[in-house]
Amino acid sequence: MDVFDELLRGVRGKGAVFGRSVLWPPWSLRFTDGPYLTLLLPLRGAGWIVPEDGEPRRVAIGEAAIVRGPAPFSFTDDPADAADTGRAAGVREVRWGEEPADAAEPEREFTGPTVLLAAAYDVRAQVPQRLLRALPPVLVVADDADCTPLRDYLEGQIGIGGPGRQIVLDRLLDWLLVCTLRDWFDRPEARPPGWYAALGDEVAGPALRAIHADPAHSWSTAELAARAGVSRTTLAKRFTELVGDGPVAYLTEWRMTLAADLLSSTELTVAAVARRVGYADAFGFGAAFKRLRGVSPGAYRREAAPEPDRAAPAG
Repeated sequence: MDVFDELLRGVRGKGAVFGRSVLWPPWSLRFTDGPYLTLLLPLRGAGWIVPEDGEPRRVAIGEAAIVRGPAPFSFTDDPADAADTGRAAGVREVRWGEEPADAAEPEREFTGPTVLLAAAYDVRAQVPQRLLRALPPVLVVADDADCTPLRDYLEGQIGIGGPGRQIVLDRLLDWLLVCTLRDWFDRPEARPPGWYAALGDEVAGPALRAIHADPAHSWSTAELAARAGVSRTTLAKRFTELVGDGPVAYLTEWRMTLAADLLSSTELTVAAVARRVGYADAFGFGAAFKRLRGVSPGAYRREAAPEPDRAAPAG
């Protein structure tokens, strides 16, 4: 499996499609519910993203934007007045999982100067966060050839009722999110983590891919070096230069990342989680987990358990 696909395979939208109402100036959408990521896709016109503590960024049709949460932000026609509560007639608060107030008027969907689609992603899993933590607070990327045809299809799907409509919209927006992230990390201004850049390296890349393909295997530096066709010394030096850790240290950290998600999202016993990530017994696994995470596996599971009032709303 491609490492990029592996890191993002659990990132899914949850029925959070907004902006299906007509936006006539003056207007401002205030996103306050704090998801980890918000994808913004103008289908008509343009607007300004205004973070709480950042510079406004303009996004227009033909572009997609991603805002990293959980801080609130605004999407507005006038960045100078984004926080002006006196514009009451044009200010609307948007909360994750709630329908827009006028969503029942599909015939008016695309008659205004600006129309926005947005999807919220409440990413708590540790695996995708290894990639997403490297994102800036706001990024804007022009559509590529793969994503442009989706805009027309999305417009057609918005006004269609019937079973499965929301699932179709969610998956289309998931596709656009992945396209946008992929294009962003290929840009020169992006600052991906060292291991991401190392995937394309002829020495470190084969070792990294082997670790991700089979993290439970008891990889040694010598075995990983053989995958790359170099000596142990060459692999260790190059891997550490690019990634920041040696191959075995990286393997241990990746195993603990996988284990953290298993502990928080499954009912597997600690011993079963240990076996899943390559440890023969819970004792050795628990010692490694506590060394890297600062708490025992059992304590981590208790702390990661969602509180009732934090549960995601049904899509």
